[in-house]
Amino acid sequence: MRAADEGAALTKEQTLVASQGIKALIPVADGKTMLELILENLADAGFIDLCLVIGPEHDAIRGFCSEKHLQVRFAVQQEPLGTADAVLAAERFIGPDDLFLVVNSDNIYPVKSLRRLRNEACPALIGFERSSLIAKSNIHEDRIAKFAAIEIDEAGNLIRIVEKPKDIAACSYVSMNSWLFSPKIFDACKAIGPSERGEYEITAAVQYAIDVLGERFAVVTSDEGVLDLSSRADIESVGRFLNNK
Repeated sequence: MRAADEGAALTKEQTLVASQGIKALIPVADGKTMLELILENLADAGFIDLCLVIGPEHDAIRGFCSEKHLQVRFAVQQEPLGTADAVLAAERFIGPDDLFLVVNSDNIYPVKSLRRLRNEACPALIGFERSSLIAKSNIHEDRIAKFAAIEIDEAGNLIRIVEKPKDIAACSYVSMNSWLFSPKIFDACKAIGPSERGEYEITAAVQYAIDVLGERFAVVTSDEGVLDLSSRADIESVGRFLNNK
């Protein structure tokens, strides 16, 4: 996000925040930041007890939440060691019988799909239809082809999750990291090793939970879109989608 992009048409405020590398605080629509829009959708879907996983250097996020009176708690990931490590950072906030949501901070997820996920009585994830993501998101088809594909059994449960699948045409649904977990995921996160990138990946933890711990994940299929803010070039397209609602 800090890298300059001459093709990105940004305001001075957007450029300043992007240069600091804090995606969640970038204003994208009517002065609202990604963080505010994400929290609004989560609240509309019924998620009210919220925890943000941040780095130890992210005092700006703490300050912003305090200034805006956002009702959130914070967990600190001491080093950026991957998504599974980030989930572990929030372990102390979860009760032994809780189901809890995990989502990315650079994606705006649709309320309807989040609400359906919340209504599941077991661990689950949203499986986004690939063709709908292409049609209804700001994400180019080439990027969607790199997302983790999911295989679903006849009962609607997750069998396998595959990072960067070779046979894209055979993969109808993809994961956008919208999960409903049980505390069993913490055992999985602790058991896996680092990926080739040197990170502890939540996809590897999920597969471990299925294969070794016997965890079952229901797949909530969705034909809705997701807005993604991975780079400066995405800021304008996210704002355009939101403003055209």
